[in-house]
Formats: sequence, C-alpha cells, structure tokens
Amino acid sequence: MTERLYYTDSFLTEFDARVVRAEDGRTRIVLDRTAFYPTSGGQPHDTGTLAGVPVVRVEDADDEIVHVLAAPLPESGTAHGVIDWPRRFDHMQQHSGQHLLSAVFDQLFGYRTASFHLGSAASTIDLDTASIAPGELAAAERRANELVWQDLPVRVSFEDSRQAEGLRKEAAREGLLRIITIEGVDRSACGGTHVRSTGQIGVVLVRKTEKIRGMTRVEFLCGGRAIARARADYEALDRTARLFSAALEDVPAAAAGALEQAREAEKTRRRLALELATLRGKALYDACAPEDATGLRIHVERLAQGPPGDEIRAMAQSFCAAGDGLFIAASASPPSVLFACGQNTGFQAGARLKAVLEQHGGRGGGAGQMAQGSLPSAELLDAVIAALLQR
Repeated sequence: MTERLYYTDSFLTEFDARVVRAEDGRTRIVLDRTAFYPTSGGQPHDTGTLAGVPVVRVEDADDEIVHVLAAPLPESGTAHGVIDWPRRFDHMQQHSGQHLLSAVFDQLFGYRTASFHLGSAASTIDLDTASIAPGELAAAERRANELVWQDLPVRVSFEDSRQAEGLRKEAAREGLLRIITIEGVDRSACGGTHVRSTGQIGVVLVRKTEKIRGMTRVEFLCGGRAIARARADYEALDRTARLFSAALEDVPAAAAGALEQAREAEKTRRRLALELATLRGKALYDACAPEDATGLRIHVERLAQGPPGDEIRAMAQSFCAAGDGLFIAASASPPSVLFACGQNTGFQAGARLKAVLEQHGGRGGGAGQMAQGSLPSAELLDAVIAALLQR
C-alpha cells in the first residue's frame, strides 16, 4: 500500500521514499509513500522527477500508485521525488475553484454538479439542468469571487462515511472518507489536491456553456489561468478595436455593422455574378456554330475545381434558352458533371445523365432540362461526356 502524502499536505513538493517494486526495466515504480497525485476524479496526474528522472504519468492502481518514468530509475533502494510545483498549484486552484463554483450553483439555483473535468487549458463542470440563463452565470461567478475575497479556510479531514454530515453530494464509497471543507460554504468527499484558503484560488472566471446529454456544461478558469485568459481576451479585443478605429466598448457594434455590410456586399456580388454568368452563356451560344445536320449547339465547360454551382447553372440555362443548346460542365475535383439541354433538343437531361452515370459507377439525376451528378474518378469524365452527346 502506498502512503499518499498529498492527502494531508498538498503543498509538499519534495519527499524521500523507499522503492517497493520496479517493473518494465525500472520505468514503472511503486514507492512506499509518495506526494505525486495520480490521475483520478477528473484531475490529471502530477509531473516532476524521481531520482532526477522525469515522471511522465502517475497511475492509481487500487492501493498502490505507479510512477511511470521517461527512463529507467537508477539502481537504489530509495528515491527522492520532486513535484512540478507550477503544475500542481494550477491544479489546486482549478480543483478548489470547482468545489466553490459547484457549491454556489447548488445554493443559488439548485443545480447539482454531475461531473468535473480539469483540462490542460480550461476546466468544466456538468450541471443537471438543460439550460442556464446568462444572468445566472454572471450571478454564480460574482458570488464565487465574493467567497474568494473572504479568504475562507479550506480544511482536510478524515471521517467515517456513516457519520459524515452535510456533504454536498452523497459519497459513493463507504468507510473512511477524505472530506474537503470550505468553511461555511461546502463539504465534499474528495481525494484531490486543494489550496488552504479560498483566497489562493485567485479568481473564478466563467467562460461559456454548451448543452450535453440533457445537461449544461460550464467552462471556467481559476487563478493564473483566469488572469492569462483575461489578458489574452483583452489583447484580442484591443487589436480588433484598432482595426475598427473604435473604443473597446464599441467593438460589438462596429463588428455588427461590418458584418451587415459584408452580407449586403456578398448579396450584390452573387447577383452580379449570376448576371455575368447569364450574359456569358448567351455569348457562348452566339459564338457557337450549330453541329452538323442536327442544328444543335454544344458547349463543354471544363472547371478547375469544385462541383458546378449557381453561376454555372445560370450559364447553362442561358446557353440552352433558345431551345437548341446542349451544355456540359465537367469538374475533375471532385469528379462531377452538369448536363443541360434546350427544349427542342429531344434530350431529357435527368434521365439521360442518370443512365450514363450509372453505367460508369456514378450517381445523379435531375429535371428534364438540367441534371447533375458525381463520378468515382476524374478519368471517367471524357467517356461520360461522349456518352451524353451520343445521338
């Protein structure tokens, strides 16, 4: 059994221990005691060094903790461990902040925390409610920070599960429980690492929410992470304000105005592009000599990439408007074909294209005068075009 030193002192950064077992070429080490926290309860493992060798992973194996090293542990019966303190303290801020925020959501709105995840960039809690109003998020964030400013004690105790009272969430296990108490605010069974007072959480910043499996996931950051994120947000907003030559508080209105202008400009561009395509289709028709005795006018448009879109369809309609035109647009990437025909050609575009494509492993179809489809390979385009024009 490994003695878990972090249970009683999360601020312990160095320790000495006896090597109980070494496996996999002395890269998986079990000690008689450790300050390294293993991945558990939504909190990632600690990193650091053991006898100078980097610890890359820490696993909880029932009563033992396994330290996975980047290289073999030197031959010795003992080892000196050093915890990566910045990473540890960051995790302590996030985890203690989670207890505080979960308690606040519960007390203010009755929303219970179903799960917690401490990520490398942000942390989340899943609350048992389908939605949360923006005002509720702001109120919970404000209340959590008020409790941070009060610098309330955060204490660790060990209590029998049958006698532990006032827990925010019923403990899933029986026997001796490790209880984390935020004075006057929260009591929760937890094996993670925590700060000594709410003031050490630093600040609580609620970022965003998303719906997930009938619940609401809330993203938040605490302490150093919150400060770094706030700085990054400010700098991004400041750069945006400079682009608009606007004050920070005027950026949303300036962005909304620019977006509306862009929408209108895009509408105008598309309208003009369709008009141009229509004119081009007529110009192609006028420049196209009738084919032999049939009198049909045929044009094949080769596209650089992309399936035929609205502009190509407008061109095809214009080309075929006089009634005696056959228009084919072919794209190699992705392999696709558009087939259009005038009313007087005797062709049914949808039926003809569907039949030809099926013969070549493709699929598609459409109406009598215009159809579109795809092919498994660009190498088949020439054969499809020839088959479509065969009379």
